[in-house]
Amino acid sequence: MKISYDADVDAAYIYLASEIDSGSVSRTVPVDPQEIDGMINLDFDAEGLLVGIEVLEASRFLSPFLLRPEQPK
Repeated sequence: MKISYDADVDAAYIYLASEIDSGSVSRTVPVDPQEIDGMINLDFDAEGLLVGIEVLEASRFLSPFLLRPEQPK
């Protein structure tokens, strides 16, 4: 698992697949923003496997440990 974080826009991407090539996400499913008072998107590949999670307003939803520039892989 790898996490990238852009502090300028407070968005994080959690990679659940070792590689996500351009165009390999075939479906993005938004989590109901009213349920969590924010925006989280689930990315699936063509086989229906969850490959990544996009978290907007990441500092509200993720531990500061996960948002550090260097984190465990």
